[in-house]
Amino acid sequence: MPPAQNARGTRDLLPAQMHGRLYVIGILRDVFARYGFEPLETPAFERLETLMGKYGEEGEKLIFRILERGEGGREGKADLALRYDLTVPLARVIAQHTTIAMPFKRYQVQPVWRADRPQRGRFREFYQCDADVVGVDSRVADAECLAVASDGLSRLGFEQFTLKLNHRALLRAIVGAAGAADREGEVLVAIDKLDKIGVEGVSAELVARGFSESVVARLWEVLARPADLDAVAEAVGEAAAQPAAELREVLAHAAALGARNVAFDATLARGLGYYTGAVFEAVIHDGGVGSVGGGGRYDGLVGMFSGRQVPAVGVSLGLERLLVVMEERGMLPGVGTRTRALVTRFSAELDPPTLQLAAELRGAGLDVETWLGAPGKLGKQFQYADSRRIPYAVVLGPDELAEGVVALKHLGTGEQTRVARAALPEVLRG
Repeated sequence: MPPAQNARGTRDLLPAQMHGRLYVIGILRDVFARYGFEPLETPAFERLETLMGKYGEEGEKLIFRILERGEGGREGKADLALRYDLTVPLARVIAQHTTIAMPFKRYQVQPVWRADRPQRGRFREFYQCDADVVGVDSRVADAECLAVASDGLSRLGFEQFTLKLNHRALLRAIVGAAGAADREGEVLVAIDKLDKIGVEGVSAELVARGFSESVVARLWEVLARPADLDAVAEAVGEAAAQPAAELREVLAHAAALGARNVAFDATLARGLGYYTGAVFEAVIHDGGVGSVGGGGRYDGLVGMFSGRQVPAVGVSLGLERLLVVMEERGMLPGVGTRTRALVTRFSAELDPPTLQLAAELRGAGLDVETWLGAPGKLGKQFQYADSRRIPYAVVLGPDELAEGVVALKHLGTGEQTRVARAALPEVLRG
């Protein structure tokens, strides 16, 4: 018999964990809705050709492929794949459903899959919480994505975080100023690892890839003051003028929208290949999990499916990493079961009026549970309710039934009172 064990990089989410997850998802959905984003869901898997050619060489190595049915599958051929993110499926939706009114603002909270090496805060199956604006080429839309991320992190209780901001055209100009324009992708892949391996590690990787020491030295000259947009633009020259102007505009709009802790960082190089303009990344200070979100402008992605240029920008917050930090810091409230009361079963003879009482309470909009074990032994029923952190137990015995009342036990304090049956819903709500 095979061991009862989940696949590596995945987790079972038991009720205690699910309550915390639903709490966080609820807050983020509320933030998205306040900005006018509408909900969307897409299938867990897509055609393989839908996903390929969008994420760059490194990303495409992590796509989970699904074998063809029949002879092709036996030969190892794949035609479908689990979605790698929520952005490419969105682009496919826009290209496929041509009647969608623009601009289209959607949010999406669903799992994605990556054949990555599992580690702290990184799983092979994880949820992304995305908000995207499709159909407008506006720096206000870019800034709104930053404001959404800022509001989301603030509403969750984070104070110390940074929303890093950069521009793919500026990165291209930086690489060109270093003398490596023909190998831009390789340089950006290395720079993307800066937070993990530092300047020396990135330099060593670039040299190992065949870049000369003079190119590497020039790269760090341009990036000598990575937080100073004016200094970087001056070091790069004319090629930096347009992206630098766009970044200044995004920063100004983000400030007007109330986005907190937005900072330019010339070393930010989002790894996905579809970004075309502003890019951003959310980092929690001392979180120990790397970035907890990111995004950017991807004006060419929809066109890969439809042949028409459709501007788009979006931001994504990683639920798993947020929860890791929130659990460690005790930021999740004591969210437990929604069940307000356990309706106990005094005896088999009283089951009909007892079950009717439970139905009345549910009809009044209350979440209640009926004891499903053998009737009687109220102490065992109280113990079960307490283990579930259900706050109340309701007892309907023969005396209570005759008098039109119930015995209501507060399991936290042990106090027991008699409550008129008609008043019970209001008491339980309180």
